[in-house]
Amino acid sequence: MAGPLSGLTVLELAGLGPAPFAGMVLADLGASVVRVDRVGVHAVPLPPREDLQGRGKRSIAVDLKRPEGAALVRALAARADVLIEGYRPGVAERLGIGPAECHAVNPRLVYGRVTGWGQEGPLAATAGHDITYLARTGLLHAIGPADGPPVPPLNLLGDYGGGGMLLVAGVLAALWQAQRTGVGQVVDAAIVDGAALLATQLYGLLHSGAWQDRRGANLLDGGAPFYSVYETADRRHLAVGPLEPKFYAEFTERLGLDPSECPAQLDVASWPDLRALIAARIATRTREEWTEVFAGTDACVAPVLSLDEAPADAHLDARGVFVESHGVRQPAPAPRFSATPAAAPSLPPPLPGEHTRAVLREWSVPGAEALLASGIAHQADVS
Repeated sequence: MAGPLSGLTVLELAGLGPAPFAGMVLADLGASVVRVDRVGVHAVPLPPREDLQGRGKRSIAVDLKRPEGAALVRALAARADVLIEGYRPGVAERLGIGPAECHAVNPRLVYGRVTGWGQEGPLAATAGHDITYLARTGLLHAIGPADGPPVPPLNLLGDYGGGGMLLVAGVLAALWQAQRTGVGQVVDAAIVDGAALLATQLYGLLHSGAWQDRRGANLLDGGAPFYSVYETADRRHLAVGPLEPKFYAEFTERLGLDPSECPAQLDVASWPDLRALIAARIATRTREEWTEVFAGTDACVAPVLSLDEAPADAHLDARGVFVESHGVRQPAPAPRFSATPAAAPSLPPPLPGEHTRAVLREWSVPGAEALLASGIAHQADVS
């Protein structure tokens, strides 16, 4: 395997959202990730081969409802460096594969767990989704137009930024500690913790009075006319962000606005008038025409591309931001390393149980054939 985590073994208990994303990132960076699926079940409501968060992983299917299934997971945990799971608090313990049980067989194990509300607190046992986690951290309130309701930022800010990426950072930090001490630990990554952490600077601005606690009234939330999105003549959109005065000057020049006829950039009271001027001007040309006008400049303007369009962007294509892997165009592993570069995903997303027999053999699990014969472990038919 290529990548800086080559040689690291990770056991991922199948689930939704941030945990499989964290497992994907670790696999992208070279770790050997084995996903534990339930027999006959794919946790994500997608055909398994189309679940891109499974890329680079192998799958073993285990009947976790039977004590022998839990014993098998503990046997695998004894041979792993990391275990990650995204169950509700208490579920892993009820299954017999919680931190105490796994650390009993592998004291060095880093046991990473990610939830929405965290492992403790009044809401820990309740259900939630990205939108509800962001609602309670104040972030959802801050996103959206001034004259409309808050807008969910997909599930990128909570599940993946505040949850999955936080779990990856926590696991890597705990691995460093385990390497020095020989003792593993539990990493409790909560989406509410991570989402709030991402807003640290925002809370600083709020405290200082530099941020208003309402939507569409601030420098970075679309309130500033020079940090916003505008419709073009072909009903597409242009993203505008020249915050610095020298960039703003280049923007207005390329836009064809006379500075003497424009309100001052930082005159908040005149922002509505400035927005109207910019909007009227941008509406006179197509997205592609404006892209050409601003090409190669420091005006901080970009076309708003669709998901289908983005992979063909000249800059993204030159950097290889997207790769073709197993017939699917998808984001490439990131970040980039000078000495241990990660490669494109070596394995397609697995079918549940596709690698059960191979993993049991490779990880030297005793009684592998008996486990398969009894149905505790299941090998998928991939013919």
